[in-house]
Amino acid sequence: MNGSSMNSFRKAIRPKEEDFAGFSCNIPQLITHRINQFNGFFFENKDSGSKINNGTIVCSMETAKKEYAHLLQEKNIKDLSYFEEGIFIYVPKNAQIDLPLQILDVIKAEDSVLISSQSLIIVGENSKLKLICCDDTINNNVSKTENSLQIFLEDNSSLEYYKMENINNHSSIFTETFFTLGENASLTTFWLSINGGNIKNKLNVSFEGEHSITELYGLYLVDRDQKVDNEISVKHNKPNCNSVQLYKGILDDSAEADFKGYIHVGKNAYLTEAIQNNKNILLTDKARVNTQPFLEIYNDDVKCAHGATIGQLDESAMFYMRSRGITERSARMLLMYAFCTEVLSKASLEELKDRLQDIIKRRLHGELSTCENCVLLCNNPCETMDIDITKLINT
Repeated sequence: MNGSSMNSFRKAIRPKEEDFAGFSCNIPQLITHRINQFNGFFFENKDSGSKINNGTIVCSMETAKKEYAHLLQEKNIKDLSYFEEGIFIYVPKNAQIDLPLQILDVIKAEDSVLISSQSLIIVGENSKLKLICCDDTINNNVSKTENSLQIFLEDNSSLEYYKMENINNHSSIFTETFFTLGENASLTTFWLSINGGNIKNKLNVSFEGEHSITELYGLYLVDRDQKVDNEISVKHNKPNCNSVQLYKGILDDSAEADFKGYIHVGKNAYLTEAIQNNKNILLTDKARVNTQPFLEIYNDDVKCAHGATIGQLDESAMFYMRSRGITERSARMLLMYAFCTEVLSKASLEELKDRLQDIIKRRLHGELSTCENCVLLCNNPCETMDIDITKLINT
């Protein structure tokens, strides 16, 4: 976005909570502790926030700077002026939260508005957290969102982080997330970019303790002239740590995608295992993908691998399905869904996984293709499906 267009954006001001009263979550069956952020501003949810137990803190960054400055200083965060709007979450040592936390980051723009937030999350020693972050827009007005998030995983802690982006085609969102892992920490991320005019995600992982693991999964579905950019940086600074990256995308029409994957293995990071993979399907000859996997290794006692593929729907799999009476349109649909399931299967929250499967099916036959004679089993299945989809998963 050039400078002249940037000048047309005005900074968002705190909205009225009632302006978002009609918003409904796309995952209504999921029971969570709900945290509301409207146009980048934290709004306390009295119905669910008070039920979070074990000393967990959920508040605005403004409140955190006033009441919990000591927790920020422990993480060597000295420049508190950087944090204006955003959310602060602190999970204390040995805490077990009964339900996932769900941050609803909802945008309702009246005109061209610039929204920014800087959030901080600390998962204490021996604690576990499941966090779901949903980016949504209520209307079709233009907005530009810039989010910064720092997450600290202390020793023996665990985080499952789900990020779902579903904004209108006139808006853009840039999210930069920093994960810092202590010793024996576990991080799993699931990134789903379902819709948006321009989406950019920058993911940074830093191993600062031994025997830690991270698994980074992503799925992006774009069409028309949409753009999505995923940039991932994983720094192995300590020995005996493992990392896995698997990002997959389907592009239709004139859509564009960029994937930049960077793995750095320091000279003292022996017994590192790191795998990186990016797979893409182009449905038209106008869609474009630029994939750049990169390894930088300064230790010989490691196991590292990377791969990238860009292709079309598999013809042999198409023949397999056509020979079993599946129409060409249905075969294409099944192939696209099978391509997605490798990532979807990594979600451990069954209620969330079921809803995501339905969202992906509707996205595929709603905009990436037609739902005429669709064989995907959504809420209103069109026909029965007698085929072994496991034969197609490695497409």
